[in-house]
Amino acid sequence: MTTTKQPETTAPPQERRGAPSGDAETNRMSFGHWCREIGWRHLVGVLALVFAAIPVLYILSASLNPQGTLSTTTLVPTNGVSLINYRILLSGERGPFLHWYLNTLIVCAVIGAAQVFLSLLAAYVFSRFRFKGRRGGLLALLLIMMFPATLSIIAIYSMMSDLGRVIPFLGLNTLSGYCLALMGGALGQVWLIKGTFDTIPKELDEAAIIDGCTHWQVFRIILLPTLKPIIATTFLLAFVGVISEFILGSIFLTDNSTKTLAVGLRAMVAGNNNSANLGTFAAGAVLTMVPVIALFQFLQRYIVGGSIAGAVKG
Repeated sequence: MTTTKQPETTAPPQERRGAPSGDAETNRMSFGHWCREIGWRHLVGVLALVFAAIPVLYILSASLNPQGTLSTTTLVPTNGVSLINYRILLSGERGPFLHWYLNTLIVCAVIGAAQVFLSLLAAYVFSRFRFKGRRGGLLALLLIMMFPATLSIIAIYSMMSDLGRVIPFLGLNTLSGYCLALMGGALGQVWLIKGTFDTIPKELDEAAIIDGCTHWQVFRIILLPTLKPIIATTFLLAFVGVISEFILGSIFLTDNSTKTLAVGLRAMVAGNNNSANLGTFAAGAVLTMVPVIALFQFLQRYIVGGSIAGAVKG
């Protein structure tokens, strides 16, 4: 008995795997279509980058301008490059800049840590527990955040002035009193952190409680390790907000030994000869960027990571 062998068929070259299709030329996007669909996004990104870079470049140029005046400062240095403004600033000729720098770092670290810690506790309670007034408390926090802090400056000033008569180190013109005044916004990150708490399965809490953990142990051992990204983000936001705060500082801090960077640098350009100190002011502004950039680079690995990566084993 003989069997007939079926002839093998081979696909045409254009249908083989890896071979380009015959319609590649017709499917290629035209330049006009690419501009309408994708190209405009690149254009918007470039314009946003240029818009954000111009102020930074101008400040850098002013800090390197040896004449240090407003009239001689351009976007690109044309009068030479010099570090004389940094030398004047760090030598203390225009004020105790290094002392202001240390004051700012202390205030930012204290307020940032306090805001994150208190917001974590409040967000955990609002996310995991059900109690009377929970919804009203959340709405009250949201309503308070809608009003700027400048509306309460007079009340805060009067309160801190009276408190300083009883407890001097918490009064006006003190760093501790200034930190206490800034603590009015300590719960400003509750909604952001609560949203992250809500994404974590409650089964983790229930399993830990069944194993004998208390609520504090669940919060500290189970939940906190999964919240590193949001903790890093909120601390960075609090740090940037405090380092750029000026209004309260200009009212509370009047002595050179207690000023922060924002208040001290503003005093350099105050008065009739303010344009002559632009170079020194710009040098101080550039040095103010350093801790923010360094903190962002340090926390970047936590910010990029997933919010609950590794919390649940498959």
